[in-house]
Amino acid sequence: MRTKLNRIDLNLLVGLDALLSERSVSRAAKQLSVGQPAMSGTLSRLRKLFDDPLLVRDGSSMTLTPLAESLTYLVHDILGSIETLVAVRAPFDAATDTRTFTIHASDYVTLVLLRSFIRTAADQAPNVRINIAPPQANYFDPLREAQADLVIIPREIVGHGGTAYAGTPLFTDRHICVVATDHPVVGDVMSREQFSALPHLSATGGIPPSFAETQLDAISLPLRIEASTTSYLAAPFLLEGTQMVAVLYERLARALRDSAGIRLLEPPVPLAPITEMMYWHPRHSDDPGHRWLRREVRRLAEQL
Repeated sequence: MRTKLNRIDLNLLVGLDALLSERSVSRAAKQLSVGQPAMSGTLSRLRKLFDDPLLVRDGSSMTLTPLAESLTYLVHDILGSIETLVAVRAPFDAATDTRTFTIHASDYVTLVLLRSFIRTAADQAPNVRINIAPPQANYFDPLREAQADLVIIPREIVGHGGTAYAGTPLFTDRHICVVATDHPVVGDVMSREQFSALPHLSATGGIPPSFAETQLDAISLPLRIEASTTSYLAAPFLLEGTQMVAVLYERLARALRDSAGIRLLEPPVPLAPITEMMYWHPRHSDDPGHRWLRREVRRLAEQL
C-alpha cells in the first residue's frame, strides 16, 4: 500500500474525479483546463495504478467499469476532505476572499429566505458566488458527493435520513389553503366536504407527494387532483380563473397574495407544520468560510 501511495499525487486524484464525473477524456480535460494528451496520460497512469481500465468504450460513448463506479463517491469524499483541511488552516475574510457556495433548496425557501441571503452576500462578500439548486430526490447525495455545501429541506420530509449529517433548524411554517380571489364557490370558510370535492392543484416542490398530501392520505381524505406543478412559486399564479384549491406554505402564500390574486383560508382538517432544516457534511463544520455561510443563513432565518 505504501508503494502505491508514493505514486499518487493530488493532481492524479483530481484527474480521476474529473474522469469519473465526465466519463470522457476530452470533457475531463476541458473541466480541468488541460490538454487532451495530458488527460489521456493521467488516465493511463490511473489504469496502471488500479490495474483496471476504469473507462471503457460503449458504442459512441464511454462507460465506467464496476471498480470505477465504486470509486466515485470515495474520491469525491477524499477531495472534499482535502479542501476542508486546507480551508480550516486558512482564515476566511468575507470582504475579500473568493469562494463559491452551493445550496440545494426549494424555490419556496429561495423566495422566503435565500433572496435575503443573496443580498447580504452581495454586500458583505462581493467575491463570494452563491449557487442555488433544487433539492434532489436523494436529498443528501449532493452533500456526500461534495457537490453542495448546504441542503435546506423540511425535517418532516427527511425523517431519520439526515442523522448522518450535521444540521440545525431554521424556521417553521404551516399549511394554508389557497384559492383565486374571485373563486365562484368558496367563501370565507371551507368545509371538509367542499375541500375534498373541489379540483386540486398539487404543488410538490419537485419531490412528490407533498408533506400535506401525505397527511391527507393518512386520514383517507380523497383529493381530486386536476393539475400539478413542481414549482411552489408558480402554484399561486395558476389558480386565477379556475375553481382549484391548493395547499401551500403560509409564508409563501402571504408573500405572493397580492401579485397572484389569491385568498388564504384555514384548512378544514388539522395539518402538522414543517420545520425547514439546514444540513451540511460534518467535514465542513470547522471550515471558517462554511461557518460564515451557516451563521448568515441562520441569522436571516431568525429574522423571519
